[in-house]
Amino acid sequence: MTAAYAQPRAIGVRLGGDADFSYQHSLGEKNMLDVTAGFGWMGYYGANVSVMYDWVFDIQGGWKWYVGPGGGVGFGWGPVYKDNDLFPLRVNVGAQIGVEYQFKIPLNLSLDWRPMVNCLGFGHPGLNHIVSWGPGLGIRYRF
Repeated sequence: MTAAYAQPRAIGVRLGGDADFSYQHSLGEKNMLDVTAGFGWMGYYGANVSVMYDWVFDIQGGWKWYVGPGGGVGFGWGPVYKDNDLFPLRVNVGAQIGVEYQFKIPLNLSLDWRPMVNCLGFGHPGLNHIVSWGPGLGIRYRF
């Protein structure tokens, strides 16, 4: 399999367990930095920032797939966090794997999975406060 050229930059949204602003930036021919920042909206309240380093691979016909490590920080507020002895801060590490379609117009659609292990604080309620699964649908404008 040959590596693809990542788009120079893309901006848009990533929707999943959070509503995230998304920015992708090419780091050479085969790599990209994926930065998301957003707010929790599915059963808890919080804000987060994640940075993922992805290797991008060509499939064919506008399709690409990507994989890479990353991490993030976030904090929460509201009743979900009332029993947390720490400030409701969380620090996590994990990975991302996904598939993306690049239309002939400057538009990308992606579907990815972003499992994260919380090293400090806790994550999504109902997941033992240790692991966040993080599937997401991305819609981005390439430039």
